[in-house]
Amino acid sequence: MVKIAIVDDNTFLIHAIKEKLSFFDDVVLKHTSLNGSDLLTKLEENHNLDLILMDIEMPVLNGIEATQIVKQKYPHIKIVMLTAFDNDEHIFNAIKAGADGYLLKEINPQDLYQGILETLKGGAAMNPSIAMKTLKLLRKPIDIQNPCDQEEISLSDREIEVLEQLSTGLSYTVIAKHLFLSPSTVRKHIENIYKKLQVHSKIEAVQKAKNHNII
Repeated sequence: MVKIAIVDDNTFLIHAIKEKLSFFDDVVLKHTSLNGSDLLTKLEENHNLDLILMDIEMPVLNGIEATQIVKQKYPHIKIVMLTAFDNDEHIFNAIKAGADGYLLKEINPQDLYQGILETLKGGAAMNPSIAMKTLKLLRKPIDIQNPCDQEEISLSDREIEVLEQLSTGLSYTVIAKHLFLSPSTVRKHIENIYKKLQVHSKIEAVQKAKNHNII
């Protein structure tokens, strides 16, 4: 049996995916989540999963950020991004985060099922249009780094500590406990980190800090 979870902030689309999977007796849906944070909570309780079908654009914790954290904590779980758009930057960031495949939500049940099986065998399930875009990205990668990347980035010791904690997927409240700070102080440090690194998300902050050997 193939144990699967679905993560999408649209309950109608979760229902549509469940319906597509219902044709196949060897697929068991273990749980669904409305965002990446909800998924991480459920995985802490039980991470006996084979594969996650992950939406990208979600509130609280988006699919790309969630993918990076899941891959760090539970590397045995395969992740297939299931999205409505074959956006170049999303594809690039999803692959960097560790996604094992990338399919469009409009996919028919049989192709979705085959994509799941292919991914579990070690392949990379990809919609044809996405495969073509991926090849183009490999030939000519898009530059998503800012020009200021060449400049020296100066973070305080405390900001580096916060960023190191953040990179392990911990919540603001847990980071606050570890560093003996209030959650609002942690939030303020993270705001300052984002400004200094000129990024807009956790995954960008962590990636940029690693690129610059800050953490």
